[in-house]
Amino acid sequence: MTAELTRGQNHPLPGARLEIRVSAGTPVVAGATLGDEDGTVHGVAQVAHPGAPTLPGLEVSRQAAADHRLAVDLDAVPDAVHRVSVLLALPTGGRGPARFGAVAAPFVAVTGLDGAEVASYTITGLEAESAVVALELYRRQGAWKVRAVGQGYAGGLAELFADQQLPQAHQLAGSIHEAVASGLARSVPAPPAVAPAHRPDQGTAPRTGTGGSVPPASSPYDSQGAPGSGPGPQGPGAPGQHGAQQPYPGGPGEPATAGQPAAPGGDGPIDYSHPRRQTAAPPPPPPAAPPAEPGRPARPVAGDATGWSMEERLYNQVWGMFEDLARTTAAYRSAVDFADSRMEKELDQVLSDPRNRIGGQGDAAREAARARHGELVSQAREVLDRDVAQLVAEAEVVEPALPAAFARWDNPVWHAYRVPMEIPMALRLGDLHLPEADRIRIPMLIRLPLERGLWIDSGRSASLDGSFADSHEMRRLGLETAVAHAARLLAVYPPGEFTVHVIDPAGSGAQALAPLVHSGVLAAPPAQGAAGATEVLSRLTERVDLVQMALRGGAPDALPPGLDTSHQLLIVNDFPHGFDDRAVNQLRYLADEGPAVGVHLMMVADREESSGFGPLLDPLWRSLLRLTPVAEDHLADPWVGHAWTYEPPLVPPGSQVLQQVLAQVAAARRSWDR
Repeated sequence: MTAELTRGQNHPLPGARLEIRVSAGTPVVAGATLGDEDGTVHGVAQVAHPGAPTLPGLEVSRQAAADHRLAVDLDAVPDAVHRVSVLLALPTGGRGPARFGAVAAPFVAVTGLDGAEVASYTITGLEAESAVVALELYRRQGAWKVRAVGQGYAGGLAELFADQQLPQAHQLAGSIHEAVASGLARSVPAPPAVAPAHRPDQGTAPRTGTGGSVPPASSPYDSQGAPGSGPGPQGPGAPGQHGAQQPYPGGPGEPATAGQPAAPGGDGPIDYSHPRRQTAAPPPPPPAAPPAEPGRPARPVAGDATGWSMEERLYNQVWGMFEDLARTTAAYRSAVDFADSRMEKELDQVLSDPRNRIGGQGDAAREAARARHGELVSQAREVLDRDVAQLVAEAEVVEPALPAAFARWDNPVWHAYRVPMEIPMALRLGDLHLPEADRIRIPMLIRLPLERGLWIDSGRSASLDGSFADSHEMRRLGLETAVAHAARLLAVYPPGEFTVHVIDPAGSGAQALAPLVHSGVLAAPPAQGAAGATEVLSRLTERVDLVQMALRGGAPDALPPGLDTSHQLLIVNDFPHGFDDRAVNQLRYLADEGPAVGVHLMMVADREESSGFGPLLDPLWRSLLRLTPVAEDHLADPWVGHAWTYEPPLVPPGSQVLQQVLAQVAAARRSWDR
């Protein structure tokens, strides 16, 4: 049983070989220090960080990411070490947040090698701090224990190291941030080898996997590190193999895994196959396009991946595009890192000889080193541009061929929309892209039915274009994004199989909710006030209880007459206003237990505004896939650790497509109810 620690509490550790898993709402730097009995760190050689990730018995991540796994072998730690302090810090000099108070509370868990949690700690109460000692592993009478620390430092890593009496505190902190910013330690290992898909060579890096393969995400994914399924960082969404069920993000959120994920009981790998999909080998892909001219890449074809249907082939092809972009970008970044480190080494060699520090010979050596660096970077960029150009050509073919569930709102397929008679395998919740390949957008597809709820973050944020939105504007954009997501869910389910409820305690979302209200697709008008919220939450929690009891009792047909057995979606606006502790517990219950019985939660909320509830809400935020109403690079994939930029699926300005789709859904629902 997991021990949920609060600040200052400790818990014994059952073994020496452990993992420390970190999940944060934004990319963070993870590290650790080895101290003596008094906690003193004797030199920079006792600090594990992205620039020096390995120490005896300890290995940390090589880059900043929203999710980390730190490997610990306490038997290999030197005898003089009595404290292993795990620290987190926000990167400096970027566009990310500058203080932990502006992001979701970081979550740290100590697990065994089988993934079973031993102890967990949610670091609450942080405000202006930009670095924090999350927890420490310490010796006590020959045994090791873990203690929740949560000590934050507004002065960042420099202040943290100084508090641990490290003489070179400022220099070490600067070198860590410099290494993270320049990507000196961002080289990634090759992905696990799997069977290649039967695809024509399209000039990009070879794709791997077929339908049903296991990816190494979240939703983003997400930097939240919570699981989901679909292309993208389920979160940091996530590159996966074709047809694999992948987190987003979590997604762009799923914690990065070291190898293949294990089943909860430790009996083998998780089966990611779709429960309603055939398990036999799928038919081969359709015939490929005519061969390309010699020396030129093959022309892309929509739906040339494996699968039982065109929908599944397109889904797998999108996964392949996601994987290709992740791989080629990782190769480019690794090549640039190598060029940087090589140039630095050559310059150090030049400067190490006093005779070369002045005069023409030293200048010539420096120019030669810079020229070699530029040549290596140029070669890497040429390869990246070639692969991205081929992916852009493939996207231009695939995007028009996508079905409505996979298509953007501006796709003409919506003009021929008809209410479907069966549930699609996935739903598009936005687009993903990387800064090195801004020309291409990868659809973020989430498998249906939803396996976790959604959190539309309406907190104050700076968009990637440098513009800022105030709190009122972010609330409006957040609810409009939630309405667009709800409309998509309504549009892809057969008539009568999806019901939407809305809680708007203060009635502040009337304008944004107008498309749902006026079309008549809601089960009832938006609930207002504390009484309305209580009534809706009580009804849905009762439905979850009844269905769970029926399933556990082996009598799914014994439900009370009149119970709505369709999938339910609850949209909660303006949280936490109008919610008491009982309502918060009901929301947590729906988020945890609802998806398994067809009840899903979508919250439009600002995490900072709900800080008054304290750690009570942290498990709720972790269980939801965080999405944003503006473009933001918060989704991290678990495969190579890219920070993917998520763009919400907003309706084009002036378009009536959403109203037209909802009108058809409402008409089909009325016809079905007759």
